[in-house]
Amino acid sequence: DDRVSSVSVQQLIEQISYVNKAKIIDHVGGVEEGAHEIYSCVEKIIKQDILGCEITELEGKDMGNKEDSTAPEEEIFGDVLWDTHDEQEQMEAFQQASNSTCELGFEKYFERLNDLVAAPAPIPPLLVSGGPGSGKSLLLSKWIQLQQKHSPNTLILYHFVGRPMSTSSESALIIKRLTLKLMQHSWLVSPLTFDPAKLLEEFPRWLEKLSARHHGSIIIIIDSIDQIQQAEKHMKWLIDPLPVNVRVIVSVNVETCPQAWRLWPTLHLDPLNFKDVKSLISAECSSANVKLTKEQEKKLERHCRSATTCNALYVTLLGKTIACVGNTGNIDEILQQCCQCQDTVSLYRLVLRSIQESLQSDKEKGLLREILCVIGVSHNGVSESELMELYPELTFAVLASLLHRLHKMCLLTYGCGLLKFQHLQAWEMVKLEYMEEGENVISAYRQKLVEYFTMQLSRDRVTWRSADELPWLFQQQSDKQKLHKCLLNLFVSQNLYKRGHFAELLSYWQLVGKDKSSMAAEYFDSLKEYEKNCEGEESMICLADLYETLGRFLKDLGLLSQAVAPLQRSLEIRETALDPDHPRVAQSLHQLAGVYVQWKKFGNAEQLYKQALEISENAYGAEHPRVARELDALATLYQKQNKYEQAEQLRKKSFKIRQRAARQKGSLCGFALLRQRALQLEELTLGKDTPDNARTLNELGVLYYLQNNLETAELFLKRSLEMRERVLGSDHPDCAQSLNNLAALYNEKKHYDKAEELYEKALDIRRRALAPDHPSLAYTVKHLAVLYKKMGKLDKAVPLYELAVEIRQKSFGPKHPSVATALVNLAVLYCQMKKQIEALPLYERALKIYEDSFGHMHPRVGETLKNLAVLSYERGDFEKAAELYKRAMEIKEAETLLISGKATSRHSSSGDTFSLKSALSPNVFLEHGQR
Repeated sequence: DDRVSSVSVQQLIEQISYVNKAKIIDHVGGVEEGAHEIYSCVEKIIKQDILGCEITELEGKDMGNKEDSTAPEEEIFGDVLWDTHDEQEQMEAFQQASNSTCELGFEKYFERLNDLVAAPAPIPPLLVSGGPGSGKSLLLSKWIQLQQKHSPNTLILYHFVGRPMSTSSESALIIKRLTLKLMQHSWLVSPLTFDPAKLLEEFPRWLEKLSARHHGSIIIIIDSIDQIQQAEKHMKWLIDPLPVNVRVIVSVNVETCPQAWRLWPTLHLDPLNFKDVKSLISAECSSANVKLTKEQEKKLERHCRSATTCNALYVTLLGKTIACVGNTGNIDEILQQCCQCQDTVSLYRLVLRSIQESLQSDKEKGLLREILCVIGVSHNGVSESELMELYPELTFAVLASLLHRLHKMCLLTYGCGLLKFQHLQAWEMVKLEYMEEGENVISAYRQKLVEYFTMQLSRDRVTWRSADELPWLFQQQSDKQKLHKCLLNLFVSQNLYKRGHFAELLSYWQLVGKDKSSMAAEYFDSLKEYEKNCEGEESMICLADLYETLGRFLKDLGLLSQAVAPLQRSLEIRETALDPDHPRVAQSLHQLAGVYVQWKKFGNAEQLYKQALEISENAYGAEHPRVARELDALATLYQKQNKYEQAEQLRKKSFKIRQRAARQKGSLCGFALLRQRALQLEELTLGKDTPDNARTLNELGVLYYLQNNLETAELFLKRSLEMRERVLGSDHPDCAQSLNNLAALYNEKKHYDKAEELYEKALDIRRRALAPDHPSLAYTVKHLAVLYKKMGKLDKAVPLYELAVEIRQKSFGPKHPSVATALVNLAVLYCQMKKQIEALPLYERALKIYEDSFGHMHPRVGETLKNLAVLSYERGDFEKAAELYKRAMEIKEAETLLISGKATSRHSSSGDTFSLKSALSPNVFLEHGQR
């Protein structure tokens, strides 16, 4: 009721308000709304203050397209798909591995590792071997930290393999991740294959190429490499001679090390001596204020003499067990029980039984069993919220208590918000304790997870979790029918593919027994079915994303002829549902061009890349990383055509953009810039009038606009406009930017009269201040024209659509496809005004441009043919209408042939913008207003 609920809350708020970095979110209203506000606030803090994401990327933009809110997140690696979840998992694995404060006499091993780095090349990989739990991960992580501290020029790439069969143990994902990390450090942006076999085959060449560009040493460390699926087969590159400046260190368990690798130089971890055992146990005990007697220490010394009882994990667990009993229990008794455990698995069993005994009821003991078993049979772990949903009888208090104990005693750990076993021996113990009946019990728990994630899918909740777990669970249960059905859920496959889990997706299809072509056809059929139920802009944008994902997937599989149609369909939907100049249209053009490059149709590819470049420059400004991506793509294309001079010019331009962006991003992480931002905001509060402050206000307005906080956005944009008018004068182009942004905001709020007034003012300023072919002028012309059309002021829209044609002709020349698009838009407007005579020559000219640019079988040609057929039909020339419609249908049929894989590569492309309901209906033709 807009009141503070209690005195204590009031006191808390008063206390917090004195803390410098505290953030109070003052919210009145529904719980969900409040949670969303908190989420948005935390997300903003993480992005701006922790990750250092800059807002100034929005600086020079008009907001009519809201591009940053809808454009897909593209990384600096061009078209390579990067899974931030997998990367976060590796960072957490490294932190957990280096958690121990005890060095365990590692100094002698550090010297050996340092010698390896200093040794002259060529040198084979160094094998770090030891038994399970001997401290290999700890040693490597501690040494990595030392190297990072003392050798800043050395590039260290690490990968910690988790449980066998988890995502972290998939060879293709590991190699892809290492390649991308190398690319990230070498400023190299090149197409990277996704085919798992080719990826593994090409890695040595990538390593050679990228290491040559790196000034300094490169050290690659793979922990628990023997846990990788088919390690010897997929890691063949280790046997080849390594580049001069590359060193490789891998760790293995003694028992599972492949025979061929045993010839490499080996650093074997010895069991701990009693001095280290004593210091490790003392550290655990002192943390719980427990002091062992001399007699108890002697008993430990007698016990810890074998290789398994002097193992680092065993000793850590032993110390925790004694410390846990602490002052409340009988230490002698627990020591006696521990001395009967001769290896880590049996000690884990003792730990689990002590936790069981501490539980108050059989219900809690049963829940403990369920939690451990369901985590064990999952692919990558289970989250707390999933456990609560799987077991409704599980209260949070009980769950928190259980997890605290299991985590404290090294059974469970957290990785990317998921609970998983901290060590392989803990899972082995759980199987011995709870799963003596073997596969039947495991299968029952897997079925429970299957039902849970299937229920999520039925509610249209396709998350990365259901995509990670469900297909894998079906694979483990050898249920090919359900796996097949799951893969045909377009969002599951899209989720896996977009996160770079290409090899995993392919392996599922191979298990189902489908070859690449039949898989492509099935996906396309599913998409066609899904499209029948798509209504509204949002669902059409989602559909375009699905088509693009399919096209990219087929391109990566080498099915170029089948990749064209879904990518073309994605392009057509985006042009229609969004706007021909929207950044997502550039994304579609870029992907389609990539297919033509592989197909060696360089002319088609060049046209598409240039269009994508034009749209990106208009949307983001000339200095944006996405512009660099298009420049790189064009440079690569020119290089393939031996146009080296043109390629070099574009590469230099791209390099400068990327360098500037990286420097900007890097400096944002420093305190100096955070202080600068704080001062800037203080100046804004004090009302100091400067062009920079006006620009910052504009940026904040854009930021709030993109977050859909229109009221706050309006305040900032108004302040920006007022400040710019005071400082720069009301005719300055910066004022036109503020006017344009405010107009876009009012358009969004459906205040069309206000939007019209502001767009007209912005257009007036830009016409006087800017060149006649300037992108900013073109943007204002376009958005005002669209607004006039929306308001039904068609007569006022016509001169602007004509001006749009004129601007594009000046920018690109009279025969560019962009000019054809502007001509079609003007023709559509004339048709809405019933001026078919004026529309006809525009359509005919657009058709000629499309045919000359893309070939006679291109979907845009088909679309224009259908529009011309409409005109002929309405004028009573049925014979010509039929002829034009027949040609349009031939293009439609070419699309079908492409998808079934029967088309020859002589077609430039194919596809169809809209499906026609019935060839026999008198209303067969499209309405003119479709575009």
